Amino acid sequence: METKSERFAVDRETLERECEVEFLRASGPGGQRRNKKETGVRLHHPPSGLTIMAVERRVQSQNLDVAYERLIEKLIARNTPPKKRIRTKTPRRTKEERLAEKKIRSEKKQLRSSPKD
Repeated sequence: METKSERFAVDRETLERECEVEFLRASGPGGQRRNKKETGVRLHHPPSGLTIMAVERRVQSQNLDVAYERLIEKLIARNTPPKKRIRTKTPRRTKEERLAEKKIRSEKKQLRSSPKD
């Protein structure tokens, strides 16, 4: 399973060694060549668990290139650590609105209770 510190290689040669490539028949528009031949590509990258598909082109080699480009983009996104959130002060108006909502909710709940004698 993937850990936070794990980084994945993004060069094409390494990915070609690591990936499992599967060719499939793509459905949809595109003419006889697309419907009869297995031009679609599915890449599975076991180290990251990502699966990428490319079926929009009529040529298998073009779909393979597109799939590798998409995989590289996804891996770069996974390798990039998220930015730290800088906490800011809550605006006064937001605090006032929240208190007003709480007051209304409190009044509703008071009306639900049985009347006291």
